[in-house]
Amino acid sequence: MSVRGVLLDVDDTLVDTRGAFRHAWSQLTERFLPHVGDVEEVVRAWRADDGGFYSAYTQGRLDYLEQRRHRVEALHARFGAPPLGEAGFTEWNALFEDGFRAGWRAFDDALEAVAQLRAARVSVGVVTNAATPYQRLKLDAVGLADLPVLVGVDLFGFGKPDPRVFAEGARRLGLEPGEAAYVGDELHADALGASRAGLTGVWLDRPGWRGRPVRPEEVDGAREEGVRRIESLRELSGALGLG
Repeated sequence: MSVRGVLLDVDDTLVDTRGAFRHAWSQLTERFLPHVGDVEEVVRAWRADDGGFYSAYTQGRLDYLEQRRHRVEALHARFGAPPLGEAGFTEWNALFEDGFRAGWRAFDDALEAVAQLRAARVSVGVVTNAATPYQRLKLDAVGLADLPVLVGVDLFGFGKPDPRVFAEGARRLGLEPGEAAYVGDELHADALGASRAGLTGVWLDRPGWRGRPVRPEEVDGAREEGVRRIESLRELSGALGLG
C-alpha cells in the first residue's frame, strides 16, 4: 500500500529534547553537581538512562515522577553526589521542570516536514511515549499546536514498541497499519516497533544525536526488516515516495 498517513514521535524527532535537557542541567549541575565540570557528560548519562527507568514508565511499571526520581538518584550515584531524599527531589524537580520547559524548541526541519506532508495530502498525527497533556504543552510551545496528539502513554498505560500503540495511531487517522508510516529517533522503540506492527518504520538518525549506541549489525538487521533510515526530516517525503 502507498503511505496515506504519517505518525510522528515528539522528543528528539520534532522537538530538540536533548537541547532542553542541556538547558535544564546547565542550571541543575551548578546547584546539585558542582564538582562535575562537563554538563554534556551529565546530559549523555541522563539521556542514556542505563537503569531503564523511563522504559519502565512506558511499560506501566512506574509512574512519571517515580521514573524521574529513580533516574536522578541513579545519576547522582554515578557522579558521586549524595542522594536527594524527598525534600531534595521536590526542589530538584521544580528546577528541572522550569529549565526543561524554557529549553523547548522545534528542530528547524520539523515545521517544514509537516507542511510538506500536508501539501502531499497525507494525514499527520503524533504517537508518543509521554503523557498526552504534557506533549500537547510541548508542541504548543514550539509552534506545532495544530498537530494532533493521537496516542500518548496515558491511553493504554503503556507505550511503544507495543504494536497496539502504533495500530491505534493508524486507526485514529482512519487508516490500516500498512497505509501509515511512523517516524522516530529510536531504532528499536520507534522504527522497528512500527515495522513489526505493520507500518512503514522510518528511523530518524540525526548525525551525532543517538541517545545510546547502535551496533552496525542492528542497523543492517533493521534495513532487512524494511526500516528506512533518514538523517533529517527534510528527507522524509522522498523516503516515503511522496515527492
